[in-house]
Amino acid sequence: MTWRERAQRLRAVPLAAVLHDAGAVPDRADPHKWHTAQGVLSVTGTQFINWHCGRGGGGAIDLVMHLHGVGFGQALAWLERHFASVRVLPLGAPPRPPLRLPPSAPEHLAQVRRYLTEQRRLPAVLLEPLIAAGMLYADARANAVFLLRDALGQPVGAELRGTGPVSWRGLAPGSRKDRGCFAVPGTPRAVSVLCESAIDALSCHALHPDYRCLSTAGARPDPAWLANLLAQDGTLYCGFDRDATGEAMAQAMLARHPAIQRLRPSRKDWNDVLRGTV
Repeated sequence: MTWRERAQRLRAVPLAAVLHDAGAVPDRADPHKWHTAQGVLSVTGTQFINWHCGRGGGGAIDLVMHLHGVGFGQALAWLERHFASVRVLPLGAPPRPPLRLPPSAPEHLAQVRRYLTEQRRLPAVLLEPLIAAGMLYADARANAVFLLRDALGQPVGAELRGTGPVSWRGLAPGSRKDRGCFAVPGTPRAVSVLCESAIDALSCHALHPDYRCLSTAGARPDPAWLANLLAQDGTLYCGFDRDATGEAMAQAMLARHPAIQRLRPSRKDWNDVLRGTV
């Protein structure tokens, strides 16, 4: 077997199998997320990206090179040791799980309200219309649920934020954050700001009431719905966090889309700025 044939066969090893053998730990809340020694990886089909360092790739060989810091030949050898007896077929896009939004649990809404207004310092005047419209609610675990909607207003997912003593965040199973986002307000404005989370979007809007603020549900340089936003008239800012990941993803976004400008929060993120001013 030539090295090209070896590479073609081994490149198609499922990324989940590689991650498992490399000692990575799957995220309990997000099936696309894995915790590794190199940082948190997001995996979709044969593609992966490491948000900590802003690097990614496609296929099992790239993944082994990234996880172990080795070259191409060493990555092939590692895969052959671990998957020598496995017959691997080229993979297509895996079937996507259906969206499963958590049911509303009104008995926990008071806890969610307290968390968002007292700990996150978000103005109640911003939250109540969202609650009335079903864009924000509490689930059975007292998580704050922020709906992601597509261009037609249909739910395509949800950001989840824990409101208990342990900091926790995730996505509803089957969420398609490439198809839509959480945005406040829901209608276009002359100025829009892309933020890393729903709480940051609400915080940014509280600080800049004339701006429309949208969550990318994680620092991502090129969400699929961004093209529609760029086609609209107006100014568009990247308001990602003032940290290594936020800066790296902002630079990647601006490189892809020169029309977007950088708007840094004066502290780590927009919620830190809001809590520092209230």
